[in-house]
This record gives sequence, C-alpha cells and structure tokens, in this order.
Amino acid sequence: MKKALLPLALAAAMPLTAMADVSVYGRAHVSLDLLDDGADYSELNISSNSSRLGFRANKDLENGMTAIMQIESQIDYDTGGAFVSNRDTFVGLRGDFGMLRIGQFDSPFKRARGPANLFGDQVGDMRNLTRAGNGRFDERPNNTIHYQTPKMGDLQFNIAYSVNDGSSKEEGAKDEAVSLSATYAAGGLDLAVAYEAWGEDHGRGERDALRLAAGYQLTGDFKLVGFFQSANHEENDAWTSDVFGLGAEFKLAPQTALKGHFLQRSGDLDDSDTSLIAVGIEHRLDRSVRVYANYAMADNDDAVNLTPWSQARSAGPGGTAGETNSGLSLGLRYDF
Repeated sequence: MKKALLPLALAAAMPLTAMADVSVYGRAHVSLDLLDDGADYSELNISSNSSRLGFRANKDLENGMTAIMQIESQIDYDTGGAFVSNRDTFVGLRGDFGMLRIGQFDSPFKRARGPANLFGDQVGDMRNLTRAGNGRFDERPNNTIHYQTPKMGDLQFNIAYSVNDGSSKEEGAKDEAVSLSATYAAGGLDLAVAYEAWGEDHGRGERDALRLAAGYQLTGDFKLVGFFQSANHEENDAWTSDVFGLGAEFKLAPQTALKGHFLQRSGDLDDSDTSLIAVGIEHRLDRSVRVYANYAMADNDDAVNLTPWSQARSAGPGGTAGETNSGLSLGLRYDF
C-alpha cells in the first residue's frame, strides 16, 4: 500500500504543472553509528537522519503576489519506511508584504538555533540537550498561522500562532502556542533571538522558553558560534533547564571543515546536569553530497540519562543515568 502512495502523489501533482511551477526535492541522510551507553550497551547501528521527500509549487498571481504550497514527509532509508510522518507542510501567499502561511512546520523558535547549528540531524546535535524531556521545544506545532515580515535592512521578524493542539479546538481549552523570533545577518554576524510559550492544556503542558543563537565569521575559514536557552516548565521541574555553549568551524580546505562544540545543560533539579561535547570532520564531494565522521559524548549526572544521538535519527537506544553516553558516526548526506 505504501508503494502506491508515491505514484498517487505524483499523479495528483501533474495537473498543477500547467498552472504552477512544481518541483520535487528531498534529502537522503544515513549514518553508521557505534553507540555506547557507558554501561552494558555498545552496538553498531544504521540510522536514517531526518531524511525526507517533498513537493513544492508556486504560482505568480496578477496582483504581484505568489501562491505557495509544500508537502514534505519523512523517509526512513534504514527500514524502508516512507511517508511515515508529516514534516513542513503548508499553503500560503508571498509578496511585498512578506509571507503568510498556514499548516504544520518548524516554529520560529526551532529555526532560531540555525546560526549555531553545527551538528544538525547528526550524532552530537544540540537538540539532545535543548529538546530533552516530554515538555520539549524544537517542534512543528499543529494548526499554525505564520507571518514573516519583509527584510528591514538586515533585520527580519517572525510570528507564529498555533490555534490548538489536536485536530479541533475543545471548548475553553488553553492549548494554543505562540512563537516569535528576530534575525539579523550582516558583516559576518548571524544572530537569532526567539521566545515561545504553550498553553496549560497542551498535551505536553504549560511551558515557555527564550533562545539566543549567534554565529560570527571571523575569517573566511574560521567561524565561532554561541548558544543560550532558558526553558521553564510549570508542571514538571525536571524539564526546567538552561542550556549554553560555544562552538567553532574551521575550513581545512575549500571542501573540508573541522567542527566542534561544547554545551552544558543545567537542570533545575539536583544531579540533573549534562555536558555534551561533539567533534567532527566533513567533506563535500559536491554541492549536494557530503560525507562526515563525528564523535560525541554526553556526560550525565546521576538523575539524568541523556545521549548525544536521540534526536532527529531513527536509531535511538536509551541512555544510562550517571554515565557518559558516547557515539562514533560515519555519515553520508545527499540533497536533491
């Protein structure tokens, strides 16, 4: 049945080609990982890492605006799973006024980690600390309206409002969410600040967070990054924490970069801190194809069991509290 979904999707898109500019895109990202929980588990895994297939369409309108549409789904290259969950999927309008869209997609808060995101979708991803716990952030809220302003010089603003958590709004429920960000990019500086808050009746509970991410290109070959996040959860102190850290990327050659970061998660409860260290080397075989090797470890206090591999990857065995959970990863990513 799953094999029939792609031809059906393509067939559904074909009538649009006469009226709109339609494109197919995606990412195939896999890795071979040796994962060790510092106790009894030390095994080789294959993981599919935020691999996806998507369809985009846009149509220029007579009033100067452009209608936009996107459908994006997850593809699991390790197990053959296809269209197993919705990723950024929306419809909207773009023009001189900015962009307005409705659907399910990365919140402005989630995207605000971009300037400091050295290990996205890989072993060592910062989300292993920032997205820890059931009341997490870095999400794609349902039923969301998003407005992005035009660029105001080097500044741009985003506001997103999620009307409700489920398929329909329950009477009197406070399950809405708001996500705000401001970005600035000029003169080698890339900066993002964001705030996000969720209502008390949301499935993951009431919570809010502030995030700041920065990248600065010191030279053509050397980039420094910094990150800070403070998250507060009203219902469970185990999810209240601050995360902060620094990282760097250095080009050894035009197509080869060495990178690393150190992040500290300071939990609100006793004995719930975690340090995350990741180092890696990446080589681009082409503009769209890269290979890499990473090593990362999460050093846990006695009350927490975070790993450097649990986020944005299909292979995610559990970690061990009070231990150093580590991963060695060899990866291949092809964007098309």
